[in-house]
Amino acid sequence: MGYVTLMIDDQKVTVADNLTVLQAAEKLGIEIPALCYDPELEIVSSCRLCIVDIKGNPKLQTSCSTPVSEGMVVYTESEKVIKMRKTILQLLLDNHPNDCLTCQKAGECLLQKYAYRYDVKFREHSGERRKEIIDTSSPYILRDGSKCILCGKCVRTCAEVSDRQVLSFAERGFDTRIVADADFSLEESKCVSCNRCVAVCPTGALIDRRASFKGRVWELDAKDVKCKSCDYGCDFEVIKRDKKSVGVRAKKPGEGRPLCLKGRLTTELLYNDNIDKPYKKQDGRFIETSWNDALELTDIIEKIDLFERKKV
Repeated sequence: MGYVTLMIDDQKVTVADNLTVLQAAEKLGIEIPALCYDPELEIVSSCRLCIVDIKGNPKLQTSCSTPVSEGMVVYTESEKVIKMRKTILQLLLDNHPNDCLTCQKAGECLLQKYAYRYDVKFREHSGERRKEIIDTSSPYILRDGSKCILCGKCVRTCAEVSDRQVLSFAERGFDTRIVADADFSLEESKCVSCNRCVAVCPTGALIDRRASFKGRVWELDAKDVKCKSCDYGCDFEVIKRDKKSVGVRAKKPGEGRPLCLKGRLTTELLYNDNIDKPYKKQDGRFIETSWNDALELTDIIEKIDLFERKKV
C-alpha cells in the first residue's frame, strides 16, 4: 500500500492510495452528503448525491466510488455540484410524502437533513408519486414504501447474511420497489426480524415498531450497550426519556455481527423499564408468546425446575 497527496476544498491531505475521495474527505472532517453509501456495504453509487467536481474532469464524479490519485484536486461544494445536488434532492422530495412533522424518523432522516442543508423544499406538482404501500404485518418492523428512496442499503445488508437474503428489487423504472421474497408481507416472508434493514435505512421507509412513538429524538437520550446473548456482542442502544428506559434499538451491524431477534428481545428484557409483549412467527403468522418461549428458555427452565425438585 502506498500513499498519495491530493487537495480537497483547498486543503491538502495525504492518505492511503486505496481510499476513495469520500473517505479522504472524511479525514479532513468534510462531510460529503450520501444516501446510499455505507462503509460496511458494497458500493453502488445509486443515489448520486455524493458527486464532486474533480479538476480536469468534465463530468461530476461519485466520491464514494472514485479512488484517490496523486495530485488530484477536488471541490465538494462547487456551484456545479450544489446545483446538481439540489436537483437530485428536489426529485426525491417530489416523490416523497410531506409528513416530516409527524414522521417517526424526523430529526434522524438523512433526506430531511440534506434537504435542509441545501434549502430544498416540498413543492406542489401534478406528477406521479410513489404508491403508498404500507406493511404493518410485523410487530417488529413497519414498512412504508412511499418513503423509500431506493438506496438499496436494506437489500445489501440483508444479503450480507447468507441464510437470509429476504429483500430485493422488483419491477423496473418508476415502478421499482423493494419487496420481501416473492412480494410477500414481512409476516408471510422468511424475514427473521433482525432489524438489520431498519438500522441502515436513511429515511422512514423502515421503522422499528417497538421503539417507535416513545418520544421525539430530541427528547430522548441513548446509551450504547452490547448484546449478551452470544459471543457476537451486537451493538444496541437503550433509549431513555426522563431517565426512564423506554426502548431498545439495534445499531448498524458491524462486520461479523449478524443481529438477531433473540438478542434484541434479551436486551429489551435486561434494560427496559416497561416491556412490550413478545411475538414469534409460526406458520407464517406472528403470534403473541411468553418470554420463556420467545427467548427459547422453556426447556431450560423446565430442566432447572426438575433439577431443583430432585434436590429437595
